Amino acid sequence: MKKTLVKYPFLTKEVEVYTRENGHTIVLAHKEGSMVNVSTWVKTGSINENDKNNGISHFLEHLMFKGTHKHVAGEFDRILEAKGAIVNAATWKDYTFYYVTLPKGENGKDFYEAIELHADMMLDPILPYEEIGAPFDLNDTTVTDKRERHVVIEEIRMRKDQNWTKVYNACNYNMYTKHPYKRDVIGTPEIISQVTREDIMNYYQTFYSPENMTTIIVGDFDSKEVLEKVEKEFDFKGRKNSPKQINEIDKPVSSTKTIRNTGHINTSYMMFGWLGPKAANLKDTICLDLISIIFGDGTSSRLYQNLIEKQSEPIFNMVNCEHYQFKDGNNFFIQANFKPERLEIAQNLIEEEIAGLLKNPITDAEIQKAKKKTKSRFAYSAETVSEIGETIGYYTTVCDNLKLIEEYLNDLDSISIEDLNTAIKTYLNIDNAVISILTPEQQ
Repeated sequence: MKKTLVKYPFLTKEVEVYTRENGHTIVLAHKEGSMVNVSTWVKTGSINENDKNNGISHFLEHLMFKGTHKHVAGEFDRILEAKGAIVNAATWKDYTFYYVTLPKGENGKDFYEAIELHADMMLDPILPYEEIGAPFDLNDTTVTDKRERHVVIEEIRMRKDQNWTKVYNACNYNMYTKHPYKRDVIGTPEIISQVTREDIMNYYQTFYSPENMTTIIVGDFDSKEVLEKVEKEFDFKGRKNSPKQINEIDKPVSSTKTIRNTGHINTSYMMFGWLGPKAANLKDTICLDLISIIFGDGTSSRLYQNLIEKQSEPIFNMVNCEHYQFKDGNNFFIQANFKPERLEIAQNLIEEEIAGLLKNPITDAEIQKAKKKTKSRFAYSAETVSEIGETIGYYTTVCDNLKLIEEYLNDLDSISIEDLNTAIKTYLNIDNAVISILTPEQQ
């Protein structure tokens, strides 16, 4: 077993990273206190889906809690929540992760039981047919079965009624040509209504492989004992690793692409989207983080000041920036909610602000303020065992390299205004933007 030490900022001890012969990674991070976090990050999400099984990662996440050969459905939650634990999971484009945060208990008893239960859930889900529910025809109104299949379909339908989801999905889909990132992580009712238990189990057995799993333990414990415990409980019994899958990276659109949709709404929505660098390209990723703060984070940002605060006539209700990090390339967004009758003016004003990032260069005061805010957020992410677990999970899964965290603060300090200007020219050209617009039907 290979051991690597990582100097994690703000922690008193180096983080221990163990890579087992089968590829399973175990990460042990020391954080003083009575709370511990146990999580496993799986390198699969919508990135491994296609048009026929889109949404299967998220559906499987729900079903992982439906029992093992040792524990019936619901027992896992009941045992841990009785000990004061927070139990949850999440699915995104590059990953699915499962976690338990709880007090260690007397002599660490509850902590060790949490490791046992967590490993059992990760390695031996039975995905019971009676919990999944039978495949059915969406047009059959007589179906009343309320199993997990129907829970997920209802979740999809609720999301479809959310205006920002509509705007984002249209923008996201049109930023890509072939890459799986173009699909909505939650899937479609048509697919979820028909996917079989066999399909789901085959997906689990393919992608929940040792090499795709990173188990992270954060808290105050004896590393040797915990390592032995995790090794023992995570017995993959010779499970094979999944084949390597490399996706073709899409290039940005070569000319501005606009998508317009309408809905039963009273205000209008707009989203500008760009493809960015891979998350592991740490310097460029930090540059776009800083630009996002300067340009559209909070009431002191350029977008808020110029488009809301200083406008003589109200046009925008909200305008800001988001920067999403992904393994195969980040996304940068500008999003706005505005008065429907001012669509053309709203779009022109945002495009002027984008051009203004270079015409009115970023100042030293702006970059220093953004760096200070970024450092505060980074420090906060080392405050709790849950935050530390999530940060480690992100770097090991999305960036494929926890060592990047050692240089994060140095890289942040080294970034200059010239670096930001280069990032703006490289990634935020209006010609490479996809614009998604949602307006009231009467417009």
